[in-house]
Amino acid sequence: MQLSEQLARHEAKMRALYAEFETLVRQVETFGRRSFLKLAGMTGGGLVLAFKLEAQASGAQADGAGTPDLNAFVRIAPDDTVTLFSKCPEIGQGIKTAFGLIIAEELDADWKKVKVEQAPVKPKIYGYMGAGGSTSIPRGWDQLRQAGAAARAMLVAAAAKQWNVPTSELSASASVVTHKASGRKATYGELAQAAASLPVPDVATLPLKNRADYKLIGKRYTGVDNRKIVTGQPLFGVDVELPGMLIANLVMCPAPGGKVKSANLDEIKKMPGVVDAFVLEGTDDLTEVKPCVAIVAKSTWEAFKAKAALKMEWDESNASKDSLTQLAAKAKDLARKLPAPASNIGDVDKAFASAGKVVEAEYDYAMVAHQHLEPQNATAWWHDGVMEIWSPSQGSDRGLAGVAKMLKLSEDKMIVHQTRAGGGFGRRLMNDYMFQAAAIAMKVSAPVKLQWKREDDFAQDFFRAGGFHYLKGAVGTDGKLSAIQTHSVGFSADGTHAVTGSGRSNNSFPTDMAPNTRHAITLLPLLTPCGAWRGPTDNVQWFASGSFLHELSVAAGRDHVEFLLEWVNRPRAAGPQQGQGADGRPAPAPDTSRIFNAGRATGVVKMAAEKSGWGKKLPAGSGLGISFAFGYGGHVAEAVELSVDAKKHITIHKITAVADIGPIINIGGADNQLQCGVLFALSAAMFEGIGVEQGRVQQTNFHQYPILRMRSAPPVEPYFIQSDFRPAGLGEPSVLPLAAALGNAIFAATGTRVRTMPFSRAGYSI
Repeated sequence: MQLSEQLARHEAKMRALYAEFETLVRQVETFGRRSFLKLAGMTGGGLVLAFKLEAQASGAQADGAGTPDLNAFVRIAPDDTVTLFSKCPEIGQGIKTAFGLIIAEELDADWKKVKVEQAPVKPKIYGYMGAGGSTSIPRGWDQLRQAGAAARAMLVAAAAKQWNVPTSELSASASVVTHKASGRKATYGELAQAAASLPVPDVATLPLKNRADYKLIGKRYTGVDNRKIVTGQPLFGVDVELPGMLIANLVMCPAPGGKVKSANLDEIKKMPGVVDAFVLEGTDDLTEVKPCVAIVAKSTWEAFKAKAALKMEWDESNASKDSLTQLAAKAKDLARKLPAPASNIGDVDKAFASAGKVVEAEYDYAMVAHQHLEPQNATAWWHDGVMEIWSPSQGSDRGLAGVAKMLKLSEDKMIVHQTRAGGGFGRRLMNDYMFQAAAIAMKVSAPVKLQWKREDDFAQDFFRAGGFHYLKGAVGTDGKLSAIQTHSVGFSADGTHAVTGSGRSNNSFPTDMAPNTRHAITLLPLLTPCGAWRGPTDNVQWFASGSFLHELSVAAGRDHVEFLLEWVNRPRAAGPQQGQGADGRPAPAPDTSRIFNAGRATGVVKMAAEKSGWGKKLPAGSGLGISFAFGYGGHVAEAVELSVDAKKHITIHKITAVADIGPIINIGGADNQLQCGVLFALSAAMFEGIGVEQGRVQQTNFHQYPILRMRSAPPVEPYFIQSDFRPAGLGEPSVLPLAAALGNAIFAATGTRVRTMPFSRAGYSI
């Protein structure tokens, strides 16, 4: 299969994945499709609850010993220990803590007695188990609250039965049920076994708490894994150790699409500690196994040493010949040539003809890598007709199904353990390391850990695509925005669809940026694999739009906060007829928490202006910039205060970040997410850029790909508006406004506009 076909299949998978994210988030969680299972039989008695996903699981399962294998969300032991299970991957976003708090809140559990564990990967029981698109919290919100409420109701019912009193006379708090009239009390542990004998209530009848009644949610907590992390306990994929385990590494062609022509395998097999070395021909899917040489050794060092001695000859007849330098030159030449057809709202040409001021600008942004702390890895063990895998994936459930298909196994012959991931940012939505580890394990008679090097991560990433934007805007004689025209030059593997992160936004970027708006896109061929990178597409769309809105407000002689507030409150263009699906049938009611809301946007912009001191007098060479973005259900405004010296060195004095993502589950975790999202975006805006020539990535490690260092990290002040909408995620929206706010601040300080990202390419440093 040609590389372009493989890339097209990959992009189709990514589009389907993000469509799945949005569908899952928008589903109204009703118990016509879900019920609870009550599980008995745990050692020593107790209460165990799990979800039964009616479309996917017909009932209880048990292992050979007869022990229930039902992946319970809630488990209450006689010793008062409450164990809660998190089905989504923990990739540093604090989901294990948040999921535990959501359940524990409705359960009225004593948080000091709660343990949160990672659920085993069992999609037939749990359903979707991935993490991406900032969907974990919004997708699990109702489901997890109802789990806690159901368990609480059963415990209260058990106490009522024992004391022969109505449930209405009982209350529960901190894992204790109390009958105030008689003074009787019972702990959850004391009631657990009796509760397990009762019928599961109809959860549709169970009331859920209002935000004013929360006892746990909305306070500050440390992560449930923090102590284990700081004491070095094995949580991550790289920490997996099994008896007799071997270590593997791969050598893949540096140009995508290349195949193995020859290798000095006989010499490599003679090296100390090397157990085997062999060619993997690969599959027809870039997200599975690329053609490569696998080296299996007794230790990591011996595997890496053998890799350094490997002499490879590649067949690159069908490999990528991409040159980003040539593509950039072509894109700049195309940027001003608006293609037809283009999408139109209003009369753009008339608005330009009657404008008070017309502004034109070109923006561009580099391809970037993910580079999370933990390089790709997975451990696989083929034994007893079963493939067992330990993986730090963002989608181990999809990996399970994919590996089973590749190996021609039924999914019940797969066991996958979800480890903690040392970062993801969208890269671990690809499960290539799982496929590779499984393919290697089929050829050795021992557990094998596949361990990539940092150089492998750079050379074999699924990058955020670069791109180019030509914008033209108009403000009327009244200083109001009247028209915007954008032409995006992006990339495509098949000539039709833009690669992930290139071109137009997925769903968050507004199509009606002005009363009169025109959008067009041109796609250039690209064979370098691209993928999701934190806030896909929106992360660069908002850089261009947030910066250009500031250019227009300056041209109009307007205060930018005033101009921005006017923009977020602009009349909206009419969308598709609500209440009707594409097939003419009634469509489900939209989840309004995921829809742009002018009031929420106004709130975060005003608070960011207030908290940053907008309008205050600053010394010469200093500036304050602000930007707003909406995406993935989050409304976020960020302001940057900085100074710039004569050598273009930037000192950032403070970044103010304000988000409205609904009720905050854990203030400590939300602070971390917002602060780290800002710093993540700052690193990319200032430094990060990938070069590709002759299909080969030019950067091999951090000496060629600088990232933000601790010494340069500025203070970030996080603030939240806790609205009563359903909660949204924060990982993606926290990233979106920063680059524009930074550029706007530089303009305020120097009068010079930065239209290229990373800013270091324009000579700036921090």
